Amino acid sequence: MVHEFGNRTYIVADVEPLDVDGVRTLAVGTILWGIAFLMLLPFSGRLRTDGHLWWLWTCVAGFGLGLVGWDYCRRRRNARQSA
Repeated sequence: MVHEFGNRTYIVADVEPLDVDGVRTLAVGTILWGIAFLMLLPFSGRLRTDGHLWWLWTCVAGFGLGLVGWDYCRRRRNARQSA
């Protein structure tokens, strides 16, 4: 397929879209947020002293939102497979 915009011509390949459901991506991201939290946990005293305790809470929020997103994508994948 060829598209022309102004004086430019773009050729689009006939490629099927990937069937990505996001479950693995969210699982990896959630695990990485959890690891970041565990790595920062021994330094919580110094983080509190330096005013950077919010780093720990950012990791907790990333982990929690990752769990919610992972569950949503997992349910969506299962619903699409059963339909």
